[in-house]
Amino acid sequence: MEDFTSTAWEQSRSSLDNGRTFARMRETPYYRDAVYAQFSRAEYERRFAALRAKMAEHDLDVVICPGGPSHWSFGGGMLWLSGHWEWHCLCVYVVFPRDGEPTLVYGMGGTHIEAVRREVSAAISDVRSSRNGQFAEVMAERIAEAGAERGRIGLLEVDPRHGDYLPANQYLRLTELLPEAEIVFTKGLMHELVHVKSAEELDCVREAGLLCTDAMHAIADAAKPGATEQDLRAAAGAAILDGGGDIDFLIIGSTPMDNPAMVFGNPRPSLRRLSAGDMIIMELAAGYRGYSAQIGQPICLGPPPEPIRRFWDDIAKPGYERVIGAIGPGRPVSDMVDAAGFFRDNGCQSRPIVTHGIDFVSDGPHAYVEGAKTHGYDDILKPGMVLMPEPNPISADGRLGMFVGHTFIVTEDGRECVDDWPIELTVV
Repeated sequence: MEDFTSTAWEQSRSSLDNGRTFARMRETPYYRDAVYAQFSRAEYERRFAALRAKMAEHDLDVVICPGGPSHWSFGGGMLWLSGHWEWHCLCVYVVFPRDGEPTLVYGMGGTHIEAVRREVSAAISDVRSSRNGQFAEVMAERIAEAGAERGRIGLLEVDPRHGDYLPANQYLRLTELLPEAEIVFTKGLMHELVHVKSAEELDCVREAGLLCTDAMHAIADAAKPGATEQDLRAAAGAAILDGGGDIDFLIIGSTPMDNPAMVFGNPRPSLRRLSAGDMIIMELAAGYRGYSAQIGQPICLGPPPEPIRRFWDDIAKPGYERVIGAIGPGRPVSDMVDAAGFFRDNGCQSRPIVTHGIDFVSDGPHAYVEGAKTHGYDDILKPGMVLMPEPNPISADGRLGMFVGHTFIVTEDGRECVDDWPIELTVV
């Protein structure tokens, strides 16, 4: 078998123009002054122990934990175990044996991988190149090193919402390289581990909430006649990046208040130019070190006409306050469903969703107008859970909607909003 071991710095420093050497060097002085925010080693030990307990429960010898840049992944189990954020490829992987140290299999080599080694040093010391996309080969080698080539290998989802796992070519290659292993497709394992967060994780959610506040201020400052929806997107995104965060999504639309034709923001902000008398509707999601918060609330360009003001005062704001009033420890998710009946009771309608949970990003539990959808273990609210109540009331004629959403942490005695944006109709 060809030797793919990394090359120590003393052996590689004088032959960096050799492609094999450059891709596999290690222990270099590169990026030695880089500074990254990292979780404590104790926090990572907590996560490792929690995952190993779950592996024992499911009789798994190794789990392969992917994570990538898509909304439904947002780093996923890979980021949770390593602290690495990835945008170069569909996903990269942490190979996590029940016994022994985890390994991050990263998509690129050379100086890229040296920066990643510095970034994840609090969590993982073994970072390996995928050798130009040969993820299955590298993972199979690590599994064999762990003595689990005949064991039960659990695959976690790349995208838990749509049920997507690692690419077919990588799966097929794994089965070829590990013919005696039993490869198991797990379901929802990571959500179960992160739906209640630690103190260090909740601090990241709070930081993401402040980034959401910054993004709202940026939109309000940029909201002038002649500006485009795309200008608002750029302003919100810059505010999040300036604060050291990551952009998850920026949904921003606008419509005339005297002739509204929008019930939810535009997932593809356009080149439509704002005019006096417009209303901006948005839902924004900012991430910080793998944890996200979301926000949205109407912003009016100029004084709102009476129908707009009345819809906010009589429908949107009091309906929202009823929903968030149902958040607290020991409360069932179904209480938020009942609270959202306010809109139909007052002659209006709404989008189907009332509230969703946040693990890394949007996930269960869910409260819909039609009822609650939970995983069983998250149907009763517990301290440390993070929720995004986001009822979106819509007028009876289906022309006017007002998205209202803020991210909340369930606390020991109630709830905590993680942003500073007031629940008032904003006029600029």
